[in-house]
Amino acid sequence: MVETLAAMFWSRVETSGNDAAQLTRHEGGWRSATWSEVGEIVREIALGLLALGRSRGEAIALRASGDDVGQWEVLESIAVADCALEIEGESLGDLFETAARALAELMVDPATVSVTGGRTLTLTAPSRDLLLYDWIAELIFLKDAEQMVFTQARVEVDGGSPARLTAWLAGGRIDPARTALRADPKAVTFHQFTLEPRAGGWRARMVIDI
Repeated sequence: MVETLAAMFWSRVETSGNDAAQLTRHEGGWRSATWSEVGEIVREIALGLLALGRSRGEAIALRASGDDVGQWEVLESIAVADCALEIEGESLGDLFETAARALAELMVDPATVSVTGGRTLTLTAPSRDLLLYDWIAELIFLKDAEQMVFTQARVEVDGGSPARLTAWLAGGRIDPARTALRADPKAVTFHQFTLEPRAGGWRARMVIDI
């Protein structure tokens, strides 16, 4: 039997109703939402779509207003033993957020990480590309030193000289009994490391030592 994403979601709502599902930034701090609360939001959205005349099983697309959405892919032709990533974003902040999401998905199945904590991180580097390098290196360090994987990130980047970032992170510790592990990144390398503007945004390429 093939389990759908919707069935998996509602099963998680039922079994983990009082557990934290996500953290969102709110008035300089963090606001936690449980799986039951997120489930109620999903129900309200579904009922609203039905009221608008949408039918059960009809395909739709939703996008949050004002949120940049980046994308990333694995470049298998660039690195064989390691993992090469190409990342795109509509802004520097979007690209850094997408890079963090790509790294988290490289390390674990994000759905198996309970969001139990958040933190604010600031970094400074001589240039934008070195800031991106330090950003990925810091996330790998936190995984090694604290067993923390951050599945959510909101990043503001000042691309001046020096370049600076402020990031709001949310995630949880690796739980051997629950977390589905994937690769174990050791470091980000300078091999073919690039960060450059493109039409409508930014593009980066990096190789992660696995």
